[in-house]
Amino acid sequence: MSAEVREILDKARAEGRTALTAPEGKLVCNAYGIATPGEGLATSADHAVELATSIGFPVVLKIVSPDILHKTEAGGVLVGVGSAEAVRAGYDQIIANAQAYDAGAVIDGVQVQQMVGGGHEVIIGAVTDPTFGKVVAFGLGGTLVEVLKDVTFRLAPLTVHDSLAMLDDIKAAEVLRGARGAAPADRAALSTMIERVGALVADFPEIAEVDLNPVFASANGAVAADVRIILSAEPPVETPRIPREEILAKMNRIFHPRAVAVIGASGETGKIGNSVMRNLINGGFRGNIYPINPKSSEILGLPAYPSIADVPGEIDVAVFAIPAAFVPAALEAAGEKGVAGAIMIPSGFAETGNVEGQQEVVEIARKHGVRMLGPNIYGYYYTPENLCATFCTPYDVQGHVALTSQSGGIGMAILGFSRTTRMGVSAIVGVGNKADVDEDDLLTFFEQDDNTKCVAMHLEDLKDGRGFVEAVQRVVREKPVIVLKAGRTAMGAKAAGSHTGALAGDDKVYDDILRHAGVVRAPGLNDMLEYARSLPIMPTPQGENVVIITGAGGSGVLLSDACVDNGLTLMEIPPDLDEAFRAYIPPFGAAGNPIDITGGEPPSTYENTLRLGLTDPRIHALVLGYWHTIVTPPMVFAELVARVVAEERAKGNHKPVVASLAGDTEVEEACEYLFDHGVVAYPYTTEKPVAVLGAKYRWARAAGLMPG
Repeated sequence: MSAEVREILDKARAEGRTALTAPEGKLVCNAYGIATPGEGLATSADHAVELATSIGFPVVLKIVSPDILHKTEAGGVLVGVGSAEAVRAGYDQIIANAQAYDAGAVIDGVQVQQMVGGGHEVIIGAVTDPTFGKVVAFGLGGTLVEVLKDVTFRLAPLTVHDSLAMLDDIKAAEVLRGARGAAPADRAALSTMIERVGALVADFPEIAEVDLNPVFASANGAVAADVRIILSAEPPVETPRIPREEILAKMNRIFHPRAVAVIGASGETGKIGNSVMRNLINGGFRGNIYPINPKSSEILGLPAYPSIADVPGEIDVAVFAIPAAFVPAALEAAGEKGVAGAIMIPSGFAETGNVEGQQEVVEIARKHGVRMLGPNIYGYYYTPENLCATFCTPYDVQGHVALTSQSGGIGMAILGFSRTTRMGVSAIVGVGNKADVDEDDLLTFFEQDDNTKCVAMHLEDLKDGRGFVEAVQRVVREKPVIVLKAGRTAMGAKAAGSHTGALAGDDKVYDDILRHAGVVRAPGLNDMLEYARSLPIMPTPQGENVVIITGAGGSGVLLSDACVDNGLTLMEIPPDLDEAFRAYIPPFGAAGNPIDITGGEPPSTYENTLRLGLTDPRIHALVLGYWHTIVTPPMVFAELVARVVAEERAKGNHKPVVASLAGDTEVEEACEYLFDHGVVAYPYTTEKPVAVLGAKYRWARAAGLMPG
């Protein structure tokens, strides 16, 4: 951390300024080793000529004023000034333009700057994102930066690996590498500048924005031609974090409760408190269930208590099924009872504008050390404990997928999909308003939960983006994390005052940072659910070589397109493997990739080509394209594929296999059979099976499970 930078920032604040002047920005850059052109501050026309002569012609002249942030708009920039006479005239012109633009502006003078250019114009900057905090940006720069929006983002501070990855993460990456014979940009210089901007904003959180645009990147280095630094009006507030051990202590009691109380339990059908009671009882929960209702002595055959304080013994979880107005008093009693988790089904809090009421219950929960799920949720399921703490329909198909949703409607869709597909789940959890427990807490639990092998989350926002990223980075080493982020089209952020800020005002920040963290992002609800259903049953690929085996040429073309769209690599088939495949397909078929066995082939052709694909170690994943024929009917194909895949997996040949089935309605039953036997298969689509395979690959790469 630089003492010189601290002095500059403190001086600006003492003067009531939120923007540094250009000379101050240069000093900050100098302190962090960020290259800028030679320059000086002229306070007279003669002084400007003296500086220009020393620097060397041509030069750039820029107004220096704490009150004029957009210099070009004020007529405060002249480029390519090539003589002493032009500098003298330019100085007077810029001062006059600035005074005409803002008669009351404080003018420090005119910056005389070395004229730089050549190479590529890029932008390097940083913003303070409301979700993720300090975020560094890199992309194409210059005057069209906000039009092209070819930019990528990472959390600050960055590692060398992060900054180098950013150079390859924009669409114009090939341009920087030296496309069409042009000299490549100095990657080391650019990477270093990106890192140093990240270090600057991490060291000084009061810096709200940094904008280096343009940065001229050539084969000989990188120079920031223009520097703009904005300070935040208020000092940043650090997000409080609960220690991991403390989170787990409460989450384990919430998901493995020995006793559950239902506050607002009812014997009357149609009441939420009745539905919760019935689901707990009929769902087979083996712990104690305590109905709480001051007007009843017995509910659904169980003794009822007027208050949770009257229940003998400990209680781990309290499910609230009472109106919002009665929640604070009931939560006080639950807290005094030592409850670990409060499941807040009631609505009527922040989602309706009752922010104060929500804050009140949050403070009560914190006072007693209670973790609160919700409010405004449908409850939660945890199948290993036969726990249906919800007013929705019960669900009992145990499996290894944990699903969470911020919306009750999405929660019901998750439930319906799970039921229709018989997808085994470990948990379904509503998070609602996320007044307390959020995705970070749930990921911390699912990370160490042996019953969970995959996590899928629908979210509309994140309370603590950095906390979420840290949790994801731990989990994805072992388990895929799938995210459906609602609101992709706009974040509703305030209009930013810099190029970097404007570029960060949409979903791109979420997309880049979540992807870099290892999240598998789903474009839609069905995609999220299909990824969750499919990824746990697919083996992890051991390389990038994907091979398509198809009975229809048209399907092969569409499957090839889908592979490209999903970032998969179609294998270049070597001559010996090509010859091996040709031995099994008719002369009018086509080897290569896709391998077209043609439509009239018997089951043996499918079996032989599939087995070859599974046994050759150079092939890492298979995409099967089937179409309905009387020679190999759908169920014959399904049973054959399931048998061959099972036999080869028993021999240690574990490769992902996905299938696209085209045909009459019989292909639906065939796909169900394949899914039941560990092969991902979809009818009437070439896109979906490949998208699922692409999702598996994205996770495997992020988890570091791919060789090399």
